[in-house]
Amino acid sequence: MNTRTKYPPWLNQAIFYQVYPQSFYDTNGDGIGDIPGIIQKLDYLQWLGVNAVWINPCFVSPFQDAGYDVSDYYRIAPRYGTNQDLYRLCREAHKRGIKVCLDLVAGHTSIDHPWFRASCRHKRNKYSDRYIWTPSAVWGTNIPLPMIRGYAERDANYIANFFYFQPALNYGFARPAADHPWQQPVDAPGPLETRKELVKIMTYWLSHGVDGFRVDMAFSLVKLDPGYKATIRLWQDIGQEVRKHYPDAVLIAEWGNPGESIAAGFDFDFMFHVGVPGYADLLLNENCFFRRHSDGNVEGFLESYLKQSAKTKGKGLISIPSANHDIKRPCSDRRTASDLKVIFTFLLTWPGVPFIYYGDEIGMRYIPGMPSKEGGYVRTGARTPMQWDDEQNAGFSTADKDRLYLPLDPRRNRPTVKKQAKNPGSLLNHIRKLIALRKSSPALQAVGALIPLQVKNNYHHFAYLRQSGSERFLIVLNPSSGPSQVRLKGIKSDNLLPKVSHGSKTCVEGDDIQIDMDGVSYGIFKL
Repeated sequence: MNTRTKYPPWLNQAIFYQVYPQSFYDTNGDGIGDIPGIIQKLDYLQWLGVNAVWINPCFVSPFQDAGYDVSDYYRIAPRYGTNQDLYRLCREAHKRGIKVCLDLVAGHTSIDHPWFRASCRHKRNKYSDRYIWTPSAVWGTNIPLPMIRGYAERDANYIANFFYFQPALNYGFARPAADHPWQQPVDAPGPLETRKELVKIMTYWLSHGVDGFRVDMAFSLVKLDPGYKATIRLWQDIGQEVRKHYPDAVLIAEWGNPGESIAAGFDFDFMFHVGVPGYADLLLNENCFFRRHSDGNVEGFLESYLKQSAKTKGKGLISIPSANHDIKRPCSDRRTASDLKVIFTFLLTWPGVPFIYYGDEIGMRYIPGMPSKEGGYVRTGARTPMQWDDEQNAGFSTADKDRLYLPLDPRRNRPTVKKQAKNPGSLLNHIRKLIALRKSSPALQAVGALIPLQVKNNYHHFAYLRQSGSERFLIVLNPSSGPSQVRLKGIKSDNLLPKVSHGSKTCVEGDDIQIDMDGVSYGIFKL
């Protein structure tokens, strides 16, 4: 069992920023963002107020799936720089009070990985059981796992984790079938060697200054595992082993079920587009709550969130991200900067750990219909270059336009950091204010109490309290196009001090508070 009972304390004030490295900032003019580019923009991240970054995969890879197909876990991909650049990034980030977490692809590798090439050989070797192989390339087997036929000289088919070129590493089967001896138990020599190598990879990067990992498809390790019980035990063991030497190492799950992942020893997990429901009804669906011409409400999200919160209270945290590299940005489907201000008022006053996807802070948009790049397919439109200024290539790169990793947003009025930084009323400066308020207010941080108010039978607004000790905040949101009136009964307050507010007027009447809200409005009031 994992002996650590609680996440590192700094997560209570953490505000993460997700960096998609190939699209962030290019320093050598090859059209692809790099680690020196992240280093050059650390002052911007510090100015914004974030204090942790998650960097998408940056290890050596053939990039058939944008780096989620690793061929060397111990070396930074040359297109991003060198290992020394990553070490320097950690040092420079730490000087600015920013933690650095890497993306760890634990469940599979690339078909180009030397381990897999060795595993493909007919003659048995030390890597033969590093991956999952069925016993015959000709005769299949009826299992609910994706199987790739006829790839290797080895008379076998391998199990893939996602795309065909991502062979699943062998962590064993929860319940190996007696008539399928190729289904090895979790304590067989092959799975144990895989587990040992994963710990070695993690400790290597932690020893060079990395603060933790976001683990890709963290649920996928043990196969045919009902309820993920064996996978949970596996991660408990791995976490315990890693934290013997690095007790503050942060583990972030891509699991989508905080109740399971935090039981496995992760510090926090996401509620997003996969896993437990709620996120799509909040941000993604055509009829979601945060859409001005919608009759969607917040009840579905809130019910799901409160269930997960009850399961994880005191053990780990939950993140509601603005977006990520796999889904549409919030600036999609006709949303404006005003809509985004309401969304970020929610995201940055909600419990848990906020995650801002690069560019969302200026309202970069999802660009539909783009040709797939490095396995992006429909996700490609959320991965375009960061828009820094109005110079060549929006300040992302000095490369010729046709050499850029992806095309830029073609709009002439596309948002940029430079323009918005100068505008006090911009989305960027709104987010800066929210971050500063959150960092200075314990009630608004990860573990401040949440008290939802007046949700049932209301399709237009959402109100809630955040509280820590004697500090209390009231947050009201109206993402719809029409006005809304919020009356809160039994909330005593001598004074309602607006901290960040737009379109909301308050009136205290005895023990009641009435708030008249314009369409697309928000308010954060200190009680």
